[in-house]
Formats: sequence, C-alpha cells, structure tokens
Amino acid sequence: TLRKPISQSSMADWASKNLNMHTQGIFRRRISISNMLSWNGGSIKKPMLITSNRTIKKEACEMFKLVQSYMGDRQTRMDRNHVALVMVTKCWSMQGLRDELYIQLIRQTTDNMCYRSLAWGWELMAISLAFFSPSPKFQSYLEGYIYRHLDSDENIAQHIKELVDLKNKKITKSRKKRKQNTEDEGLPISTYAKYCYRKLQKVAITGGKKGLRKPTVEEITHARNAIVTPSLFGSSLEEIMLRQQDTYPGHKLPWVQTQLSQQVLALGGEQTEGIFRIPGDIDEVNALKLQVDQWRIPSSLSDPNIPASLLKLWYRELEEPVIPQQFYKECISNYENPDAAVAVVQLLPELNRLVLCYLIHFLQIFAQPSNVGRTKMDVNNLAMVMAPNCLRCQSDDPRVIFENTRKEMSFLRMLIVHLDTSFIKGLL
Repeated sequence: TLRKPISQSSMADWASKNLNMHTQGIFRRRISISNMLSWNGGSIKKPMLITSNRTIKKEACEMFKLVQSYMGDRQTRMDRNHVALVMVTKCWSMQGLRDELYIQLIRQTTDNMCYRSLAWGWELMAISLAFFSPSPKFQSYLEGYIYRHLDSDENIAQHIKELVDLKNKKITKSRKKRKQNTEDEGLPISTYAKYCYRKLQKVAITGGKKGLRKPTVEEITHARNAIVTPSLFGSSLEEIMLRQQDTYPGHKLPWVQTQLSQQVLALGGEQTEGIFRIPGDIDEVNALKLQVDQWRIPSSLSDPNIPASLLKLWYRELEEPVIPQQFYKECISNYENPDAAVAVVQLLPELNRLVLCYLIHFLQIFAQPSNVGRTKMDVNNLAMVMAPNCLRCQSDDPRVIFENTRKEMSFLRMLIVHLDTSFIKGLL
C-alpha cells in the first residue's frame, strides 16, 4: 500500500526551514528556494542542508561533484561504478551525509535539460536506496518528490523541450548541442520513480545494508540491475516464479526457497544447535544473497547458519507474506484449533499453499525428537522464530502486536504438528 505523500505546500515549508540557503554575486544575494532546487552545472561552496558538523560540510561539497560526475555533467577519470561506490560508501559510513545526497539528487533531477543526465540521476537515487534510507524527517519530503514522477514521462519530455527552447532563444549557438542532449537515453523516468518509491517504502523499515563490510562494486552493479530485473528478495511470489520460468520452467516452487532449504540440510543444519535462532555472519549472508540473486550457490559454504539466515530473510522480505494479508484474521482466530488451522492452508492460493507446505515440511524435519536433542530448537522455538516471517500484523498498537505475536506462534505450531505435508516430498 502506498501512503499519500505530503503536499507541495508542506514540502515548500520543509525546504524553507531546512535548506542551507546559498548566496551569489558580489552582494551575496540569497538564491531562491526554486533555484536552490534546480539543476546546477557549477560547484557548491556549502551543503544543501543546514548542519553544524564540519566533516559533513566539507564532504557535502565534494559529494556534489561526484553526483555531477555520475550524471555525466562533470568530467572524471573514474568510471561510473566507482563514482557510485565512493558516494555510497561515504553515505553508508556517515549517516549525516545521507539526506544531503538525496537533496542533491532532487536538485540535479529538477529542470535538467539533458535526458541522459536526468536518467542517470534517478538511477543513482535507486542505487542509493539499496544501501541506506533517508532520515525519518526527510523521508516524507523524498517520498513526495518521487511520487510526483510516477506518471510524469510526457510532462518531463515537454518540460525539457520548453527549457531547451527557452535556452536556445538566449544562446542560439548551443542549439545543436542541446538537441543532442534531449535525445532519450535510458529508461523512462517513471520506471525509475516507481522502483524508487517501492524501494523507499522497504528501506525505511529495514534500514538498508547491514554488516561491517563496506559496499562493493558488485553490490553497486547488482543494485543497478535490480531496477530492470527484480531481485529474488523483496518481490512477490508471482514475480519470482515469472523470473525463473526461463531458467527453471518445470519448477512449481521458488528455486531460492528449495535451494537454500537444501543447503541448510546439506550442511547439517538439523544437527546444529540454535539453528534459525543464532544468526549467521551478516557480511557472509549479504555475500550469499548477492550470489543467489544470480542463480548461484557457492560450493565454499560451511556454516548452515548462513543459508538459514538468508532463508529467513527471503521469507521476511517477500512483498506479500506467504500467508496473504486477507487470511491473517482467520489465522489468529484459529490459533488453538488444529483442524481450523489446517483448513486455512487449503484456502490459500495454489502458489502460496505450496510454498507454505514446503516450509512446514522443512520445519517438521527439525521438529523430530532426534534432531531437537541436538538443535535445542523444539516445535515452540521453531514456531517462535518463523511465525514473523509468515504472518504480518498490520496494527500499530503495541498491545495488539504483542497479543497477536503469541497467536501467530501458536498458529504456526499447529501447522508444524498437524499439517500433512507428505505430498511435498520430491516437489521442486
């Protein structure tokens, strides 16, 4: 569900309070807000946003040059991947730079007369959202900006033409150059905007990339590719199955689900103490995620907690949970009734039913007494760690969330104990 973003008047009010107003000319006249938030071909001498942090003040001006370099508005010897890597690493490491980058991108994608530069600016915004979120106070502003571009392709093309015509009247010599600049290069802006909008919703909750390892060029490339090719993580089950049709046309289950589950077992996960409870090394999990998204399972895996953690993440990040939202109330209403709980599973859409049954069958392996003795993860513990990945409470009330958490665990426990999943053996 998409929230209604803040109005333009509220955004103007936010800008007037938070922008670090720049000056120009020998009389140091203040630049208007509209000019502050319009494409600039020159440098900036101070940050876009008000800050007292000296490091941020210095880094912000350098980052503006990097933004211009990535968008092709400034010459650089670095390739665009490394320009993006430097920027993303700076912002990932220094939280105070994140909003500054996003406001710079808003500026450089407003009234930009070069379509290629404009597309690359939006691409950089999409890449950045794969690694870090804006601050809560800036999120609504960014969300409102992206929202206005969801269906704006015709308006953008017309606006660029008007800007170019206006410029050409003043500088007739640049007509040939400007004509070249308006040629369409890259995806429609609405494609970037729709991706950024969905990505912003998710990163605002998850918080972006975690771990101690800095971003890599491979992750930058992966983040860019995800704009066009949906990731196996954070997509809907239908999208995932559609994406794997060419590679695994006969499979009835998501390849990522079956492969990670099999890896956990192949590495002796059913005999590993604290499996699913003890998290795998976050950096190794991130590295495996990158590989899995390219349909690869490395042969060097040795710790079952790594694929186990990634498997939990895959379930948790599904765009819609395995048990769709419309069945949520029925689940928590029947958390003590085995027959009713099993009956809910039969009502699910076919794909969701198969995915859930595969998961339950998988968990039933760990619930066997011979394995529980080693893992210390009985049916109650398994239900506790897996329930939040299958059911999502939509309430904001802490009391409701707390009460429903108990019911979600109990419902999943009923399925592990009572659901017949024998038909799932050998199914891919």
